[in-house]
Amino acid sequence: MEAERKLQKAKIALMRNKNFALLQGVMMIGKTRVDEHTPTACTNGRDETYGREFVTKLRDSELCFVIAHEAGHKMYRHMTTWKKLHDEDHRLANIACDHVINLMLKELDPQGTVIAMPIYRDGPHKGKPMGMCDARFKGMNSKQVFDILKEEKKSGGGGKGKGQGGEGGDGDGDGGIDEHDWDGADGMTDEEKRELVRDIDQAIRQGLMAHNKQVGEGAGGLDRELQELLEPKVNWREVLRDYVKSMCHSKDASSWRRVNRRFLSTGVYMPSMIGEKVGHLVVAIDTSGSIGQDELSEFLSEVKGIAEEVSPELVDLIYWDSAVAAHETYTESEVPNIVSSTKPRGGGGTSPSCVSDYLKKEQIVPQCVIVLTDGYVGSDWGNDWTAPVMWAIVGGNDVVAPNGKTIHIKD
Repeated sequence: MEAERKLQKAKIALMRNKNFALLQGVMMIGKTRVDEHTPTACTNGRDETYGREFVTKLRDSELCFVIAHEAGHKMYRHMTTWKKLHDEDHRLANIACDHVINLMLKELDPQGTVIAMPIYRDGPHKGKPMGMCDARFKGMNSKQVFDILKEEKKSGGGGKGKGQGGEGGDGDGDGGIDEHDWDGADGMTDEEKRELVRDIDQAIRQGLMAHNKQVGEGAGGLDRELQELLEPKVNWREVLRDYVKSMCHSKDASSWRRVNRRFLSTGVYMPSMIGEKVGHLVVAIDTSGSIGQDELSEFLSEVKGIAEEVSPELVDLIYWDSAVAAHETYTESEVPNIVSSTKPRGGGGTSPSCVSDYLKKEQIVPQCVIVLTDGYVGSDWGNDWTAPVMWAIVGGNDVVAPNGKTIHIKD
């Protein structure tokens, strides 16, 4: 039981240290076990597994680093939030997540008085740190790091960034101190995932309170990062759907869900008329080059679902960059084929005013306009729109349009 006792001792030491009070609650989530088969350490975002031989060989400060590293994966919900990155390139996803966590740990203990990144004891990398910790990624999330590493990989680079002190990397070049159980996370039931989200949310709140009580000043940038994790996430699909429904002006169906008040004074109960159709919908998509095919297909699939629900008489699909590049029209019966039949055009600059000007020129007056863009439009947000407009911003840009309503489409 030497490894189990060593692991328990290290966890207690971390939880008693004021610098790591932020991680106290997260470290208590899930089960912790030691086995003979895990080469290093591993988590599915809830439970942790440590290799017996690995634990035994680590110095106390190195083991504390590994424990805090696993807690970081849980706190940032890496195994569920970034599953899409793993499916695209599991190696880069692992490295990107590790960079984010190791930079956080370095911020918590910049002098390395409590934790120390494990080093290789033998082999070609003997004496070098096992983990990756590239300072240029500070303040980024895993997706941002992933995108940079992917571009570097395409250009012939290593695609992994630098380790602590500019070194790092193990035998296959991944530079990791642990394994990532993506499949284990994917195997949780929906209820287990919801429960895990609640547990992590509560643990982060407790950790922030404990840290601020002991340290007094929060954790600077890291404190803000954790506050962002606690912000309620808005489902952009629901907001988009509600927005389009709110634009439905026609009253073409009756409903007993709401009694018609005009007849109440006479003692007669009649149904009220409700809108089930939106007459005319315009969807304007930025094709300046920053919106990928996956994002486009996902967005159009949602538009298709909304259109099938509210039954618009007409959908104008407009592709634009610095000018309107294509204009497609779909009737109510043609909407189900919108994803498969559309042909995107464009790829130049970015000027939303070309859309608002085009609508006026062609005398198109819809009941609402939905604009999909990355939001990098400078001060150009269109001129005198002929209808209410919703801006759907993709790509991580948190800009808010000065007119209309803004939603942010994020993974």
